Amino acid sequence: MSPGEAQPDQPNLSSTPPRTNLSSYVSNLKSTPLSRGASAASDHIGLIGAKVYEIRPWIERDIGKTKTCNVDVMLGDLMQRASNNPKTPQPDLLDKCLEAVLKVCNGKFSTKEREPGKKFHSSQVAQSLRDYSLPMIEPRSYASFIKATNTALACLEEIPVEGMRAASRDLEMICQRNDMPIYQTHQTEQSKRMPDVFILPSKSSKEAFPEVKDPPWDHRRIFWKDVLASIEFKRTPNFQLKGPEVLYKVTHYQPTVPEYRKVPMRDASVGPTTGVSVLQTQAEQSAPDLPPPRRSNRDDVVKNTTGSSKRKAEDDGESAAKRAKTTDVLDVTVQTGLYAAEMFAANIAVTHLLNLIIVDTIVWIWYYDRQGIIQSSGIDFMKDLPRFMVLLYALQRFNLDDWGRNTEFDEVVEQGVHKTTLDGVVVKDGVHETDLGGVDLVIHTDSEERVTHYGLQGRATNVFPVTSDKLCTEFPDIKKDGMVAKIFWAEEDRISEPEILKKVHEIAAKESDVKGHVPQLLWYCRFPNPTRAVREALGIPEARKGSRVLYILVFRKLDPITALYGIELFDVWHQCILCPYALWKGGVYHLDISPGNLMCYKKDGRWIGVLNDYDLSSLNINAGPTGNERTGTVPFMALDLLTPEGQRGEVAHLYRHDLESFVWVLVWVCLRYKNGVLLAAPSRLLDEWATLDPVTCGAMKRMFLDCFVYFKRDWMDPQIWKLVAASLTVLENDRHRRVKVILLLEAEEDGSTDDAEEETGEYDLFRALTTTKTWERTWNLRLR
Repeated sequence: MSPGEAQPDQPNLSSTPPRTNLSSYVSNLKSTPLSRGASAASDHIGLIGAKVYEIRPWIERDIGKTKTCNVDVMLGDLMQRASNNPKTPQPDLLDKCLEAVLKVCNGKFSTKEREPGKKFHSSQVAQSLRDYSLPMIEPRSYASFIKATNTALACLEEIPVEGMRAASRDLEMICQRNDMPIYQTHQTEQSKRMPDVFILPSKSSKEAFPEVKDPPWDHRRIFWKDVLASIEFKRTPNFQLKGPEVLYKVTHYQPTVPEYRKVPMRDASVGPTTGVSVLQTQAEQSAPDLPPPRRSNRDDVVKNTTGSSKRKAEDDGESAAKRAKTTDVLDVTVQTGLYAAEMFAANIAVTHLLNLIIVDTIVWIWYYDRQGIIQSSGIDFMKDLPRFMVLLYALQRFNLDDWGRNTEFDEVVEQGVHKTTLDGVVVKDGVHETDLGGVDLVIHTDSEERVTHYGLQGRATNVFPVTSDKLCTEFPDIKKDGMVAKIFWAEEDRISEPEILKKVHEIAAKESDVKGHVPQLLWYCRFPNPTRAVREALGIPEARKGSRVLYILVFRKLDPITALYGIELFDVWHQCILCPYALWKGGVYHLDISPGNLMCYKKDGRWIGVLNDYDLSSLNINAGPTGNERTGTVPFMALDLLTPEGQRGEVAHLYRHDLESFVWVLVWVCLRYKNGVLLAAPSRLLDEWATLDPVTCGAMKRMFLDCFVYFKRDWMDPQIWKLVAASLTVLENDRHRRVKVILLLEAEEDGSTDDAEEETGEYDLFRALTTTKTWERTWNLRLR
C-alpha cells in the first residue's frame, strides 16, 4: 500500500485524521496556527542562523499580545505571595499594608540606629521625590529615584504587618543604577544591553557597600543571572513634574492617564527598511494574523530622544554604518521585554519575571511568563505614594521563588552545573514506572553542547548534557556522559511528550522502520503550578488558553544529522523519512520536521537515523488541534502551510507536508554545511529564512525554486546535489498537479468532473520521491 491509501482501522493519509480536543477551549481550526512571537525563531539561534537582534520584531509581537489587570489586583497577588501563608487567600492584606506604610509616606518614621550615628528618616523619601520632579534630562533623575526607593526600603524593612513575612535577609533587595553594558551569550550569538536601573540582591550591588574600596566582586559588572528586576525610564526632558503630596491618606485607586502603557504594533504593510511602530489604542488589542515583516538590521539600533546615549550600547554588535542609517525608535515596552528575555536566558527553568516601566511619575508592573505577558494599570507615585510603597513592601519580602527563580536547581558556579534531586517517572522498555527514591541530576549548564532559548514565551526549550548516578545504575548500557536533559514549557492542554512517546514505543514494537529510530526516553518529571494559576488569580479572561507547565525529560544522547555528509547523510535522512510514515499509519503525527529534530547514533559501524522531539506531535484520538502553538519550523514547512490560510490554521496538516519538509531539510543541510561543518556567515546561504515571517518565507522558497541552479557550489557532493534537484522536481510536479485539479474543477461549466476526477486519483508522493533514477543511483551507492 502507498502512503496515501487508507489502511485497515487506520487513518487516511491524504488528510489529518479527526482528533478529540482535550481542552476546554474549543477550536474550529484544521491545524494549529503558527506561533506569533519570538518562540518561532529564537529556539534555533546559532543552529539556523538567527541573530539576537533579528528576534526583536518577534519580541514586539509577543508584547503586542499583552493582557492587562487592575493594579490593586496585581498588588494583592504580590502581597499574597510575600505572606506567611501564600496558599491561603487573605483579601485584606492590601488594606492592612496601605495603612501601615502611611507613616513612611508622610515622613513620620525613622529606622533604628543601625550603627553609631546612622539611621534613615522617611522624610528623605519626599525630599528625593521633590528632587526627581525638577526639570532635567532622564539620566540625571535616576539618582534621586534610587535614593527615594532605597530610603523607603530601609524604613519598610522595620514595619510589621500582620500576616506578612519579614523582609528577606537572604536577598536584601536594593535599587541600583546601571552604568555598564551587560553582555550575554546565546548559542553562538552575543547580546549587549544597558538597562537604566536594577533591583538586585545587596550582595550583587555596589550601592550596598559604597564605602568598601576593594570589594570582593567585580563592582563594575552586573550579570543578568543576578538581576531580580529591571526598571526602565522614559521622561519628558527638562520639564517640571508634579512633586509629592503634603499629606497622604488611604484612598480608592484612581486610574492614571494613560491607565495602561500602550504597546507597539508593527504595521504589517510596512516594508522591512521603512517600518514605523504604530501604537495601539488599547493595550489588549488583538494581534494580527501574521507575525511582523522582517526588519533590516539597521532597525535594531535606536535613536535616544531623552538626551541619553545609553541606547547606542544596545547594538548587538552592529556596525557604525548600520547605526547611522536607523530611523526607528525602540519603544520602552520592547526594551523591557528584551531585558526580560535576557533574564529568562540567564537562569535555568525560570517560572516568571517582574519588571517596572516608569514614564515621568507613572509606574507600571510587567509580569512575564511562558504563557504571555500581563501589565498592571499604572501607579502615579507622586499622587499615590502609598501604593508604590506597598509594591516595594511586597517585593522586599520576596524570596527567590517569588522572583521566579526555580530553586529546585542549585547552581554550583565553579563547576558550571546545576544540581537537583527530583521525583519522577523512570521509563524502561516503554513501561512508565513511578520513581519512589528521587533521581539525582547534574545539569551541565555551561557546556558548549547546550542548546538554549532566547525569547519571552513559548516552549522555551533548553537541552543540556546531564549526568546521574541513579540513572546510570538503572541503565548500565548508557555511558555516564551519554544523556541529555530537555527542559521546556509544554502547553497544558496538549498530550504530553511522554504520553506520545508511549504510543510511539507501542508502534516501534511492531514496525521495523520505527524500532531503533525514535528517541530513548529514560526519565521525566512534570512540575506543578501551571501558568494559568496567576491568570486565574488576577481574573484574566481565558486563563487556561495557552497555559503551560514545566517538564524535564532525560534522553539517551544523540548526534545531529548535520554532522554527516555524502552518502552517510542520505542513508540517515532516508531512515528518518521511513519512520514518520510508519508512525502516521499508527496514529502518531510528528508535524515538525527540521534539522534539529533529525538525529543519529552509531551502531555496528553504521549511522542510525532518529526522528526526535515529539512535544508538538499529535495523536489520532484528537478531533482538532489542541493547544495554540505552531506545529512546524518556518524554513522547513511545506509551501501549502506558508500561506495566509495556512497560518490561520485553515489548511489541514497532511502526511505529504511532513514529507515535503524532509526535502527542505536536505536543501538546508546541503547549502549550509560543508563536510558536516556549518559554513561561516559570509558564505552561508538561506540565513534570512530563519527570521522571515511565514508568508514571506514561503514566497522566498518559491523564488528559490525558480533560480535553484544558481545555488550550486563546487564543494557539494555531486550525487547528493542531484538528489536535491530530483526531489524538488517531484515537489514542483506535485504542486502543479494540485493546481491543475483546482483549475479543472473551476472550469467545468456543466457540472461534469470527469477530467478533475482523473487528476485527483490517489497520488503517492512518497513513491514519486523514491523511484526517481537519481534516488535509485544514490541508493545503490549506499549499498556499496
